[in-house]
Amino acid sequence: MYQSIITEIDGGVGILTLNRADRHNVLDRTLTAEMTAGLQELDNAPGVRVIVLSSSGKTFCAGIDPAWVRETIRGTSEDNLRDNRNLARLLATLSGTGKPVIARVQGPVSGIGVGLIAACDIAFATYDASFVLNEARHGLLSAIASPYLAAAMGERHCRYYMLTAERFSGADAYRIGLVHEMVPNEEQLDEAIGETVETLLKNSVSAMRACKGLLRSIRGKAIDAATMEETAQDATAIQASPEGRQGMLALIEKRKPEWAA
Repeated sequence: MYQSIITEIDGGVGILTLNRADRHNVLDRTLTAEMTAGLQELDNAPGVRVIVLSSSGKTFCAGIDPAWVRETIRGTSEDNLRDNRNLARLLATLSGTGKPVIARVQGPVSGIGVGLIAACDIAFATYDASFVLNEARHGLLSAIASPYLAAAMGERHCRYYMLTAERFSGADAYRIGLVHEMVPNEEQLDEAIGETVETLLKNSVSAMRACKGLLRSIRGKAIDAATMEETAQDATAIQASPEGRQGMLALIEKRKPEWAA
């Protein structure tokens, strides 16, 4: 079905793998479109409770395909705007999934690839992972990824790494909040992700979806009367939901909740 990605479902976990190892998993039009469609497919799949974003080979994602860049130079502004809108849609789809998304990061990551990681909810990386926002070095701008980068890393760190186009280590990525955990190798990467997946699978899907929606809604808002009312309404709505009531009953009865598949 897909040329550049692999999707699979295993025990409630949907896995989307970038599969252009020979090209260091660089994004082109096909990969961008297929990732968007694959994420929507996994988000809509009833049996999927958690999504893992991974890649084949030794590089997580080396940014934009140079062949696509050559087309951009020859293309019209309308063509280029359409391509950039599709990239923006990909990141919005990744960030906007109702299910938790974990990034499995191995090896180097460049440009828009860093944006992919920032758009995920949780990120794990190996010690040898490295990151660079190198658009300024080529006279370009990390505009499409910037909202996700700022949310993940903070504006101050974005200023430094976007302005300098300096490559930074996995340890630095951990320090500034881009990744949540560092491990020595890919075997331990899978173990760490597996442990977190087990934790997520214990949670209510509807509550996790509501949590992601809530955080998007309140981002940057002042804690005023309107925000207080919004959060009170959200809390009341989830309490009245089937899974909310199931969870509260399980708490009272001192048992594990029985979530729907």
